[in-house]
Amino acid sequence: MYIPKLYLLEDRQEIFAFLCANNFPALVSFDGQRPLATHVPVEIEEAENGVWTVYGHLAKANPQWKTFNNQEVLLIFQGPHTYISPRWYKHVNVPTWNYMLVHLYGKVRFLEGDAFHTLLSKLVSKHETGTGYSLEGLPTDFVQNQMRGIVGIAVDVSTVEASFKLSQNRDQEDHAGIIQELEKRADGDSRKIARRMKQNRG
Repeated sequence: MYIPKLYLLEDRQEIFAFLCANNFPALVSFDGQRPLATHVPVEIEEAENGVWTVYGHLAKANPQWKTFNNQEVLLIFQGPHTYISPRWYKHVNVPTWNYMLVHLYGKVRFLEGDAFHTLLSKLVSKHETGTGYSLEGLPTDFVQNQMRGIVGIAVDVSTVEASFKLSQNRDQEDHAGIIQELEKRADGDSRKIARRMKQNRG
């Protein structure tokens, strides 16, 4: 990903929190003729040695999983993004876009047996907190049958690229004006970008 130095984010703790909050990335691989992409619900974990691993699953009927053989894949995590109008500056300028993006690269390992079951249990527990629904509460044969229709994966992350473009190149007056205009909008992304711009400038 092309990242101008001004928009480069290197704080691993901040990036990790972003990944966990935006955990439905596009998983991109290459089948030899064209790129393939699937959006995947994931869990991210950090090992004691600092290596991040992204866990997820795909439908077995999805042929993309057959492209993973020792190939580096790309995971695209997208956060809020929004249009920035040139009308908001005190000088002549052009339209642009503010956004928060993280790209992760790594090779895929396949999960099977207990490791795969544990992953699915964690996913269900996370999203069903307090509801009483759990993987362990379902009939064993039903769970095993469902698992036969999906493929569990783990991506050990080798490269992290994070770009948060939040009008860092604007002076205080224009920066404040952009926030003010974004806060007038009704959409959630504009308001999230405005909040993050405030945090950046303190």
